Amino acid sequence: MKGICILGATGSIGVNTLDVAARHPEKYKIVALSANSQVDRLLQQCEQYQPEYAVLANETAADELVSKLKSKNLATTVLSGVEGLEKIASLPQVDFVMAAIVGAAGLKPTLAAARAGKRILLANKEALVMSGQIFMDEVKKNNAELLPIDSEHNAIFQCMPDYYEKGLEKSGITKILLTGSGGPFRTKDKSELENVTPDQACAHPNWSMGRKISVDSATMMNKGLEIIEACWLFNTNPEHIQVVVHPQSVVHSMVQYSDGSVLAQLGQPDMRTPIAHCLSWPERIESGVEKLDLFDVAKLEFEKPDYKRFPCLRLAEEAIKKGGTAPAILNAANEIAVASFLDEKLKFTDIAFIVEQTLNNVASREAVSLNEILEDDFAAREEATKLIKIRVKQG
Repeated sequence: MKGICILGATGSIGVNTLDVAARHPEKYKIVALSANSQVDRLLQQCEQYQPEYAVLANETAADELVSKLKSKNLATTVLSGVEGLEKIASLPQVDFVMAAIVGAAGLKPTLAAARAGKRILLANKEALVMSGQIFMDEVKKNNAELLPIDSEHNAIFQCMPDYYEKGLEKSGITKILLTGSGGPFRTKDKSELENVTPDQACAHPNWSMGRKISVDSATMMNKGLEIIEACWLFNTNPEHIQVVVHPQSVVHSMVQYSDGSVLAQLGQPDMRTPIAHCLSWPERIESGVEKLDLFDVAKLEFEKPDYKRFPCLRLAEEAIKKGGTAPAILNAANEIAVASFLDEKLKFTDIAFIVEQTLNNVASREAVSLNEILEDDFAAREEATKLIKIRVKQG
């Protein structure tokens, strides 16, 4: 039986991981769960799965959970903060760590899992976006396993069975075709994008996701971050990655080989498929996902991305080509801009503007340490915040 730690248990990935694991109680035991601030939701999960540990972002929320657990006579130990997250990610009784905390907050505990030699089920792409080389070095140094949960990267992984043994070139792989739905505004008149609301941006046509990642999908920044993630996961560069807009979200990604073959992974737009794949790899288990009926799908469409409609995609590609701390600066500025949009302080089209101006104003450098990355992340957040205040004043 494998022990599982879920970083970000109350989010969509965490909930789906619990669903898959619960289908196989003879295989998996939930050892630890974490949440940001959703005390009652985490309490319900503690009641159902009885983990040894639970972690919340701050002491106030942790104290509240302790009180509620006592009232129900539950013995779960409660921790708080980054230290608590790093501890549960490193526990000896934990075999698998689901890294599903959204944003830069997931970096340190995911690194802790790598240093502890765990199987990391990576849903937190920011760990690689911010600190790709450092993270991959820790994985290799500590014999950790890194398996991708993002549906696109998991599809790529499934389409390259010899990759871990041979690498891309020796496997005959010439290009990675990274698919994306295009989000809710793929065909919307560009003149109307300025006035879209947060609720409209979060209304993804195919996937049920959190609000931040839904906005990233609407701007296609999510796809840009996935390019950066793919470069590190598969030891390649952006020249070997082609974004393909595929509105049906049935083909999750493809891999092109030197003999002309293109292998694709297809499935329902349901995150339980890649979660089940990574939990059981190299075997397969039941995920609870409805089987794909190609006759119902009937038609698959593919388009080139519109870089004028989605400038965030261009900015992400420029950041990974520049290297160093540029991707961390990109990510930090985007997190601040998206939060302001969701708070209805910024217009949708201002997100790309804030990110680009931050990249122009904050000098990136070749990162040699985690501290340097975090310093530039902090500088980018301050600059983005300042730019947003100016933008808001301008109306």
